[in-house]
Amino acid sequence: MAVRNYKPTTPSRRNMSVIDYSSLSKVAPEKSLLEPLNKKSGRNSYGRITVRHRGGGNRRKYRVIDFKRNKFNVPAEVKTIEYDPNRSAHIALIQYEDGVKSYITAPEGLKVGATVVAGTDVDIVVGNALPLENIPVGTIVHNVELYPGNGAQLARSAGNSAQLMALEGPYALLRLPSGELRNVPKQCIATIGAVGNSDHANVKIGKAGRKRNMGWRPTVRGSVMNPNDHPHGGGEGKSPIGRPGPCTPWGKPALGYKTRNKKKASNKMIVRRRNSK
Repeated sequence: MAVRNYKPTTPSRRNMSVIDYSSLSKVAPEKSLLEPLNKKSGRNSYGRITVRHRGGGNRRKYRVIDFKRNKFNVPAEVKTIEYDPNRSAHIALIQYEDGVKSYITAPEGLKVGATVVAGTDVDIVVGNALPLENIPVGTIVHNVELYPGNGAQLARSAGNSAQLMALEGPYALLRLPSGELRNVPKQCIATIGAVGNSDHANVKIGKAGRKRNMGWRPTVRGSVMNPNDHPHGGGEGKSPIGRPGPCTPWGKPALGYKTRNKKKASNKMIVRRRNSK
């Protein structure tokens, strides 16, 4: 999948690019796998803004993705490769031999007409899903479960993958996209291959209106605010922030401040942190 650049017909077009969708299937999404997606605009159940700079955006429907892949030993044919507005990866519509349809994230190299299957004793082929204990060491995987039966939580976005480094006792050692080394129960399901649409990271947004279409409202720098609006504000001209380090509008440390709970139970599963030297 390539990136398509626009001709500089306007100032915003000069630095704008999009993914070339010519290889995707030109079909409407499967209606039985669509759900309504109500806009929250960054607000919680009390109506208070908990995520800033959200709002607006194009209307869209949610595609129900099968992240569990627990329909074992039933082959499924890939019917289409489609665009999903809710994620960076593309999705594939598969139909099992018994007629059931479902969506999965499309891995790199998966083609329409291919057959994928989940199970404990299936071939190590792109798109097949099986427990980590049945996967050879060194294999590239994606859509990895953190806990058996919970569904995939690791390496799900476009171009991402994890590598199975070792199988030791009840755990499988994975190298995650961030560089972190983490133990995961070896009964967890993973899918062979890397997530497709790796060129997603190379796309240039180009103009502010395109961000608004994605549901993002403008972000104002704290350094251009007044002192009563932000700790970085105030001063004559371009002024330094006047603090030992950057902070949030509420005075909490930002940019590098570690927020992970030191007593979190899953800390023992992390062999090497992503930012360790």
